[in-house]
Amino acid sequence: MTPTAEPLRVGIVAGELSGDQLGAALIAALRAQVPGVQCFGVAGPKMIAAGCEPWASADELAVMGLTEVLHHLPRLLRLRSSLVARFRAARPHVFVGIDAPEFNLGLAKRLKAEGVKTVQYVSPQVWAWRQGRVRGIGKACDLVLCLLPFETEFYTRYGVPAVFVGHPLADQIPLEVDREGARRALDIDPAAVVIALLPGSRMGEVERLGADFVAAAAWIAVHRPEIQFVAPMASRRVYQAFERTVAAVPRAPAIRVIDGQAQRVLAAADAVIVASGTATLETLLSRRPMVVAYRVGAVTAFLLRRLGLIKVPYFSQPNLLVGRQLVPEFLQEQVSGEALGSALLHELDDREYLSEMQQEFRKVHETLRCGGAERAASAILECVRGSALGGAA
Repeated sequence: MTPTAEPLRVGIVAGELSGDQLGAALIAALRAQVPGVQCFGVAGPKMIAAGCEPWASADELAVMGLTEVLHHLPRLLRLRSSLVARFRAARPHVFVGIDAPEFNLGLAKRLKAEGVKTVQYVSPQVWAWRQGRVRGIGKACDLVLCLLPFETEFYTRYGVPAVFVGHPLADQIPLEVDREGARRALDIDPAAVVIALLPGSRMGEVERLGADFVAAAAWIAVHRPEIQFVAPMASRRVYQAFERTVAAVPRAPAIRVIDGQAQRVLAAADAVIVASGTATLETLLSRRPMVVAYRVGAVTAFLLRRLGLIKVPYFSQPNLLVGRQLVPEFLQEQVSGEALGSALLHELDDREYLSEMQQEFRKVHETLRCGGAERAASAILECVRGSALGGAA
């Protein structure tokens, strides 16, 4: 896009850690194509470092589950009303909602009514559950940017503009991770067998899964005393919560809890116990065997099952991307220390499985590794063309 009389103004609202990572890469890609771009909205530390003016923290949107949102609803509604007013005053050429669909789609709908181009970056898992939401997405958004290749087919069936842009994590994580370098950086014995524990980046996830992850480590330690455990935490708050959990679990082994560095820990690990979410994709891209766990509140789980809202056979991204159950999944009451621990040791002992997993994960990595941030930026700029910037190209 060529320079115009006024700078490109981009309103962005990103939800939590993964949204902050995507937003920072997107801002850098936008700035490379349109040097004078101005970005403002809800941002995390990486987005702020990339040049986004923060109006609120991305952590404020770190809420999950149907019923769990209700507790935070008044605060979230106040925040959304405040953002609508500020975006009206700032007059962005385009609004980009990054993940957090429950929050961003309502905001996008109101801004679209004001004449702002609207983009949802990261498709909601509408193809997996509550598929009727796709009509609302079409009304709220001028464009959906999909990270996974199979998502665009779903939107095409409903006439919603959608583009597969690939996943920036696939660009950031090399096809061959440096295990030895990661271990040196973390001061881990090169010969040690290391299991990484990633119970989630949100407090709610750590509260629901943390004890079972520690129990899994305890179960593994009984059978393989030589194994070491490392747990990277997304924030100081979840770090402290997980440490309290470790202290409360009987016969918990030594677990090294560290601030951040999840990708480095994954590179250093031999296997991973991980909460469903973006971390499963990072584990896949690091080509590490894993078991995946997911648990929501009891009422949310009841509604999902009772109303038949789930429409896919798997819930973890690795299995969805491979198209079959390659990694073990444990949902709700299936999650236990023994279940997670025994499944992981079984993977580690199966050389044929490990070879197959490596091959499948590399294929997925190569598919997703296509300049995701740059493609997303180009798609957003294409969406803006012919509108507020006067059709400059």
